[in-house]
Amino acid sequence: MDPELAELIHSIGPRLRALRHDRGLTLDVLARDTGISVSTLSRVESGLRRPTLDLLIPLARAHRVALDQLVAAPATGDPRVHLRPRSRERGNIVVPLTRYPGRVQVFKQVLAHREPKLVTHSGYEWLYVLAGELRLILGQRDTTLRPGEVAEFDTSTPHWFGPAGAEAVEILHLFGPHGDQAVIRTDPTADS
Repeated sequence: MDPELAELIHSIGPRLRALRHDRGLTLDVLARDTGISVSTLSRVESGLRRPTLDLLIPLARAHRVALDQLVAAPATGDPRVHLRPRSRERGNIVVPLTRYPGRVQVFKQVLAHREPKLVTHSGYEWLYVLAGELRLILGQRDTTLRPGEVAEFDTSTPHWFGPAGAEAVEILHLFGPHGDQAVIRTDPTADS
């Protein structure tokens, strides 16, 4: 077998284990979700069993990732991510920076003026202002954030965000399903 191919196959097990740990799943839960036995999952993760498509497809579905994320195609030598901006209605632009469904999603957004409309949903969001001023309405609180400022909140609270005035605002937007929360240290001398 080609050494590069052998390394590619060998790396699948540790990648699967890391993905399972990142999602906080046990082998028992993953076995229930995929229909694959605990012993088979353990052997694939430890490299004692070669991963096959009939194993990888249910695992990709359970982890909500694309199959190529489990296999990781060989590097092409170009580490850049080729971004594809998506235009939204009324001049809004969204650039996805991550492609991991079911995990924290990161977007760069340019938001044009629009009228506030509060929404709620499950999850947790972080907003970092790159340029312009961002208006954040969170429940009864109305705040303006400037470049370099960050806000984080539980999305079960009624909220809306957009430009503070007529000019567009550019932000990094992180959205975590299931209430995932970031830990942000504001004072480098603070105790853990």
